[in-house]
Amino acid sequence: MSRLAIISAMGLLPVELARAVPSALVVTLQGVGHDHTGPVHEHQLERLGALFDDLKAEGVTEVVFAGAMSRPNLDPMQFDAFMQATAPRLTEAFGQGDDVLLRLVVSLFEENGFAVRGAHELLQATANGGLIAGPAPDERALADAARGVEILHVMSGLDLGQGVVVAGGLCLGIETLQGTDAMLGFVAQTPKHLRRAKGVFVKAPKAGQDLRVDMPAIGPDTIRNVAQAGLAGVALAAGRVLVLDRAVTLKLAEDLGVFIYGLEEI
Repeated sequence: MSRLAIISAMGLLPVELARAVPSALVVTLQGVGHDHTGPVHEHQLERLGALFDDLKAEGVTEVVFAGAMSRPNLDPMQFDAFMQATAPRLTEAFGQGDDVLLRLVVSLFEENGFAVRGAHELLQATANGGLIAGPAPDERALADAARGVEILHVMSGLDLGQGVVVAGGLCLGIETLQGTDAMLGFVAQTPKHLRRAKGVFVKAPKAGQDLRVDMPAIGPDTIRNVAQAGLAGVALAAGRVLVLDRAVTLKLAEDLGVFIYGLEEI
């Protein structure tokens, strides 16, 4: 019988996964924050071989990566034999973008007999197409969403973020390492005379991104920050962005008067 392990970091996603799959083993990593209040198995990243042994002993055959995780500071003096053998591959990946590093992590788990699942395979939480919540976007907002998609397509080749804000055809912010909330906070400080319209936050995965790891997501905090930034709403890649804590997120959008809209063709 197969068992799932949730490799958990910060945010709503790993908590929702644990709720959806109560038999799953929740694994956290030393030095990486998490929001679980129940029992967890904590491991050192420097001892990945020991983690694999523990997962197998617990009957785990599948893993899902969930939550926001910054790049860890690894101590080579703590490496187990597996990590020592893997060090050259890690060193090369750490010098490149996040997608390269995530692909390596997925490969390491697969090479050791674990199937890697995507959160979207376990939760019915992806954005549908068309209006999801809030007032319908007008033509200006839809044009800004389309412009945001164009910008994201260019960004994809640079392995940057998954989000952008456009207002009146002008880019007000690009999501980078600091994340969505930091970008929306910056946009909120944009003077009114620099805006031609309220603006739209557009979120979509990067081209070629493995959706099993680091799938884009929004939640209640996103909607609050969009409203605080004075934006008209959020446009998401339909089927490829998660809407977490869905009931609360959609109600919040209705209450704050911002739209959530699924873009079918990105």
